[in-house]
Amino acid sequence: MSRTEEFQELRPLLFSIAYRILGSVGEAEDAVQETWLRYEATATEPRSVKAYLSTTVTRIAIDVLRSARVRREEYVGAWLPEPLLDDPYADPERAAELAESVSMAALLLLERLSPLERAAFVLREVFDFGFPEVAAAVGRSEAACRQLVSRARRHMAAGRPRFEADREEREKLASRFFEALREGDVDGLRGLLAADVSMVGDGGGKAPQLARAVTGAQNVARLLGSVFPRMARIEVTFEPHELNGQPGAIFHDRDGKVLHTLALDILDGRVQTIRTVINPEKLGHVGPVANAWAIHREVQAGRPS
Repeated sequence: MSRTEEFQELRPLLFSIAYRILGSVGEAEDAVQETWLRYEATATEPRSVKAYLSTTVTRIAIDVLRSARVRREEYVGAWLPEPLLDDPYADPERAAELAESVSMAALLLLERLSPLERAAFVLREVFDFGFPEVAAAVGRSEAACRQLVSRARRHMAAGRPRFEADREEREKLASRFFEALREGDVDGLRGLLAADVSMVGDGGGKAPQLARAVTGAQNVARLLGSVFPRMARIEVTFEPHELNGQPGAIFHDRDGKVLHTLALDILDGRVQTIRTVINPEKLGHVGPVANAWAIHREVQAGRPS
C-alpha cells in the first residue's frame, strides 16, 4: 500500500480526532492537511503509520487550539462549535462514545479543559488509545497522561450532556418541532419545549445574532413562532438534517444559499436546548453562504427587497 493510500484510509480518523480537539471543521481539515505534508516529507517509514499520523495530527491540533483559545476569549457573543453534518469516522464498537463526543453540548464541555486535557481525553476516552499512545501524542509521561485524563473525566462528568436515549423517539419529537416551526404554531412549539429551555445563537459579530440567550418555553416559542413565518414570506426554507449527531436543520435563502443551522438537544420528551450558528465563517463547509444581513433587513421590513 502506498503512503497516499495509507493516509487516505486513516483520514476519517485523523479528521475526527482534530475536530473534537478543535471544534472547527476548517481548522480540523487544515490540521489533517498539515499532517499529510509532514508525513509526505518524512524520509523514514514509521513503525506504525496510524500511531505516527495520530500523534502528528494531535500535536498540530493542540498548537492550533492554544492560539484559538485567545481568539475565542475575544469572540463577539456566544461561541459555538462549527456544525458537523457527518462524522467521517465510524467504529461500531464505540458508536455511543463517538456520537456523544461530537455533540455541541459535549464540545462545549471540552472547551473548559486545557489543550492537553482535551487531547488526552479525546484520544483515551473517545478513541480508546492506550496510555503509551496518548503519552506519545501529547508529549507527556504515561503517569502525567493518566492525571490529565482523570481531571478531564471529572470536569466532563460534572456537566455531562444527556440526550434522549431512544433515537426513534428523539426523531419523532424533532419532526413535530420542525412541523410546528414551519406552521408558526406557538402553542405547538411551547408544548415541545422544556420549561427551562434555552436558545443560543452564534453570529460572531459577522451576522445578526441574539443579544443574549433566550430562556423559558413561552419566550422561545413566541420568538420562533413569530420569526420563521416572516422568514418564510421572503422564501427562507429549511431542511431537517442531523447536526453533530443530534436532530437539526439547515436554513437556506431563496437562492439555496446557507443562512444558518439549528441543532436540538432532546431529553425526556422535550427540547432542552436550541443552538443556531449564523456566523458565515463557520458555514462555508455546509455550502455557499447567504447574506444574513440582507435577509435580516428584509425580515425587519416585512417584505422582499
